Amino acid sequence: MKKRYWAGLTLAVVAGYLLFAPTPIEPVSWMPPPAPSLSEGEFKENNRLAGIERIGSNLELYGPEAILADEHEHILTGLQDGRIVRVSPDGKSLQTLVNTGGRPLGLAWHPDGRLIIADGIKGLMALNMANSELKLLTTESDGVPFGFADDVDISADGQYAYFSDASIRWHYGQDGEAVMEHRGDGRLMVYDFHSGETKTLVAGLEFANGVALGPNEDYVLVTETGAYRITRLWLKGPKAGRQDIFRDNLPGLPDNITFNDQDRFWLAIFTPRNYFLDAFADNPFMRKVFARALRVIPKLVEHRAMALGLNTGGGIVANLQDSGKGNYSPITSVRQVGDTLYFGSLNERSIGKIKLNP
Repeated sequence: MKKRYWAGLTLAVVAGYLLFAPTPIEPVSWMPPPAPSLSEGEFKENNRLAGIERIGSNLELYGPEAILADEHEHILTGLQDGRIVRVSPDGKSLQTLVNTGGRPLGLAWHPDGRLIIADGIKGLMALNMANSELKLLTTESDGVPFGFADDVDISADGQYAYFSDASIRWHYGQDGEAVMEHRGDGRLMVYDFHSGETKTLVAGLEFANGVALGPNEDYVLVTETGAYRITRLWLKGPKAGRQDIFRDNLPGLPDNITFNDQDRFWLAIFTPRNYFLDAFADNPFMRKVFARALRVIPKLVEHRAMALGLNTGGGIVANLQDSGKGNYSPITSVRQVGDTLYFGSLNERSIGKIKLNP
């Protein structure tokens, strides 16, 4: 009798917590398109990333999110502890360049040699490589502080930094809450190095994440993790100022995106689409229940290594995956250096590396 009593009481407490516990999340109803198949078609499951090489495994590279190469093909990356490090091509040694005191998530070279940093906690920063001076460039746009600066790309003439603010409401480490809420409070912004001004180019984005300038800088792309798509803003030509969808209905949550300066964008997929997240997209009440549950149970993230190559028309030209045990995941950034792809991750302790197959 006592066992039944305590079991019933426990269930009542759990149910009460899931149904009524306070939560800051205020989900918005929406209807995602049906998820593409991973069993057939252009996103069919494969093991092309099964042979990924892990470099720097002995260097305590916890969470090498951003990936950037220098002129000697050393790899720069930002780590969980705030450091930005430069790793030798063989992965046997590293040099700490700076500690931002935040979380460096996006890295890009300025033509004058400075390293530009999108820091999820601090904002947009610049590191003078000659004297190691770290400067904070901007922390707000249109009077609204950044919640979660995420990624950055620089124009060839060095005047503009295009960068993302994932959410003005949520902050670094609250990506799950932002995606669950789906309130569309992410932004694509531009910083003018000449004037020091920051402007919002596109607002209302669903967790604005990766940023990449396209061929001839005719447009800039920004990934919307919470909407499974890539949005494009035209910068030049008759469409200048317009935005459209570069690629919609992706098979997973898109993260960082990079351009190889030739003919291909490389897109990191954090994890495949989640059935429950999609099934209850139009049910804010149930999404609140899930949000409460995720405070005490692990996030429902499938551990699959996944990256896609897209041509300049948005078509899929490469589908790289590995769902095997011990795969390199989640992949949060992909960078092509010559005939090699380098991979970054929020959770891994090394940098991924694999040769491209012609």
